[in-house]
Amino acid sequence: MINFNVKNRNKIVLLLMLVVSLIQVSCGSSEEKQEYDADVIIYGGTSAAITTAVQLKRMHKSVLIVCPEKHIGGLSSSGLGFTDLGNKEVIGGISKEFYTSVYNHYQDEAAWNWQPRNEYGNEGQGTTAIDDDLKTMWTFEPHVAENIFEKMVTDNDIKVIRNKWLDRNNGVELLDGKIVSITMLTGEKYTGKIFVDGTYEGDLMAAANVNYHVGREANSVYNETWNGVQKGVYHHSHNFQELNISPYVIPGDSTSGVLPRISTAPPGEQGSGDNRVQAYNYRLCTTNAEGNVVPFEKPKDYDPAEYELLRRVFKGGRYSMFGGGEIPNHKRDVNNVGPFSSDNIGMNYEYPEASYEERKVILEEHINYHKGLLYFWGHDESVPERFRKSIKKWGLAKDEFQDNNHWPYQIYVREARRMIGDFVMTENEILGRSKVDKPIGMGSYTMDSHNVQRYITKDGYVQNEGDLGVDAEEPYQIHLGTILPKQKECKNLIVPLAVSSSHIAFGSIRMEPVFMILGQSAGTLAALALDEDIDIHEVSYDELKEKLIADGQVLSY
Repeated sequence: MINFNVKNRNKIVLLLMLVVSLIQVSCGSSEEKQEYDADVIIYGGTSAAITTAVQLKRMHKSVLIVCPEKHIGGLSSSGLGFTDLGNKEVIGGISKEFYTSVYNHYQDEAAWNWQPRNEYGNEGQGTTAIDDDLKTMWTFEPHVAENIFEKMVTDNDIKVIRNKWLDRNNGVELLDGKIVSITMLTGEKYTGKIFVDGTYEGDLMAAANVNYHVGREANSVYNETWNGVQKGVYHHSHNFQELNISPYVIPGDSTSGVLPRISTAPPGEQGSGDNRVQAYNYRLCTTNAEGNVVPFEKPKDYDPAEYELLRRVFKGGRYSMFGGGEIPNHKRDVNNVGPFSSDNIGMNYEYPEASYEERKVILEEHINYHKGLLYFWGHDESVPERFRKSIKKWGLAKDEFQDNNHWPYQIYVREARRMIGDFVMTENEILGRSKVDKPIGMGSYTMDSHNVQRYITKDGYVQNEGDLGVDAEEPYQIHLGTILPKQKECKNLIVPLAVSSSHIAFGSIRMEPVFMILGQSAGTLAALALDEDIDIHEVSYDELKEKLIADGQVLSY
């Protein structure tokens, strides 16, 4: 038995009190939620969020990115490497810098580790992949894009706090028409003078009670032709057209039930509006380079009956598998092609407004559908043997998305919420019928909508609807008001992705080079407002225009 004298006992008591005190302090500090402050808070880690932050740092403003993503860059670093481009001459500023960085990367022979450079060819989407005159490159591997965005962040000393999810129900504090702070589900609070919604979904915009639209407006709303329901319009090959395929389990027998992934709801009147959303998919990075192939796996709960409609497409003589285009190192950016492909038509309608938990279920469904499609192509006996043999040589790229089982981090959110802001871009501006008096950038891509629904025609056949491609005769200007909420709704929020536009106009604006352009313009606008201590709506357009042009933005063509 150890004998403690009074002196030692007092020391021990004091020591225990100190330990308890330290534990209490430690517990208190771990429970205390952190607070962050910057001139500008950007929520989201997309390509536009990065260019916004870079521009703000160049204009000597403090900025902080807080985002749900662990990997920044959005679709540009998540599989969309065969760039939706349009006219490359109207891509300027930081957006062009990104594609110059891609060019510089592939000038190094060491970058061609799975393929000699001289074997690659030079085909991009509607242009050359490698442009030696402009020093730009428009095709690239996902990890290359992500590394470039990470270097932008590092070189400009931009703080990015990742894996943080906005409390969409109670996390936006508003006072006198301004956002004061945003709070994450984990309790961290971010305070700023100006906020930027850098998400594809427009989550911050919606949580701030800014007006927005989901789905297609009727043509009558903005005096358009291509916006609403477009039955019988076949601009691409992504429709059944003359195949006359029965939608029923027993062909021709409507009492036998309807095949999976076909809606039994009426498609709507021609030109009418609805709340349907164009289809999403994943832009896979696939390869056939020996040593870099991860075979396509059979998904859990694989059900070949899900793909019966594709069997009937094959019987009708249509064989389409891989869309998209070639990117360096024997890889392919895979996109939807044909009437039944990776676009999961009709399964994303709830996504824009869904909770995080509901979105996770939707994403899992899309992943399982897509994996099942890949497995079907390689193994189902309805697929001609030559195609089965061919696809088995392909797989996911082992050196891409390595911490996500080589699957892209980001689903292709082609469209979600769209703000109803200071100015609504419509097909009339895209097609040059109406002029834009305050341009902050330019677009040029086709007004492109993927299919919105798969329905049963009056004649009893299956058909897709909503797939459009309407070309503008020349590049068009994008109005300042497309990134601004109405002043009465919010005075300090800028929205460079879920921009104010009709469904069909958004089909052109929504391209990654344009998002990066709008991100830079958003950063410029915010910085000028901070310089003059005024609201973003009060910044002189002439002053904004002068700065945009000085920083390489293209505002006219």
